[in-house]
Amino acid sequence: LSPGAKMGCFTFIKVMMILFNLAIFLSGGTLLGVGIWVKVDGESFLSIFGALSSSILQVVNVAYLLIVIGAILLVIGFLGCYGAQKESKCLLMMFFSVVLIIFIAEVAAAVVALVFTGLAETLLTGLVTPLLKEKYGVDKTFTDIWNVTMTEVHCCGLNNYTDFNNSYFLETHSNYPRQCCDMQEPCNSTLAAEMAVEVRTCRSCHPHLCGCLLQGCFKQILEEIRTNAGVAGGVAAGIAALEIAAMAVSMYLYCRLDEK
Repeated sequence: LSPGAKMGCFTFIKVMMILFNLAIFLSGGTLLGVGIWVKVDGESFLSIFGALSSSILQVVNVAYLLIVIGAILLVIGFLGCYGAQKESKCLLMMFFSVVLIIFIAEVAAAVVALVFTGLAETLLTGLVTPLLKEKYGVDKTFTDIWNVTMTEVHCCGLNNYTDFNNSYFLETHSNYPRQCCDMQEPCNSTLAAEMAVEVRTCRSCHPHLCGCLLQGCFKQILEEIRTNAGVAGGVAAGIAALEIAAMAVSMYLYCRLDEK
């Protein structure tokens, strides 16, 4: 290519880099704002987006998750956009490094999720079960999120009804959440155990079709992910492709700055 063509290509890629990362920056700001909104006023968020409670996001603290993701996107967007606009090698290298770290972390998480599902369940159990015991029935937002999740996903606790043993809710109400008993009340230990037995004796049927109740939310969500593995894989592949493209473009701009 002639010097003029090379410069035109450089300028085009630079503009695309700026626009792409500006979109990331604005998306990050939006997610950060939504995360703060959920943290401050979780009830309003649930009333609007309650139908989304079947998502795996409901197993963790949605507010903190959105805040963290929003903050990361803000940093990435700023580094990419400002670094390309100012033609700063330092910022472009920082952008490349951050995206590379995220890409490696995503690959590692995917491997763990696919190969070490049992380990992932163990880690989640160690993190989420104590929260269920301490915060369910105490923190209204946390309780509302889990109530909607257990109702929509047709599940009970993270693993099963025993996640609520020795919990604040059980000690206060002397019963398990009614979702653990197919919405029957009072949901005592006997009925909850009977429902758990029904699950084991009704392996092949879908809860909506034969009335057998529901395992823990982790297993139910995992089953939903496996059912929609194609869609999830496509989304993951698309995100990975964008990250690889972003790293390639940032490195191209970085190297071209030496020639300039």
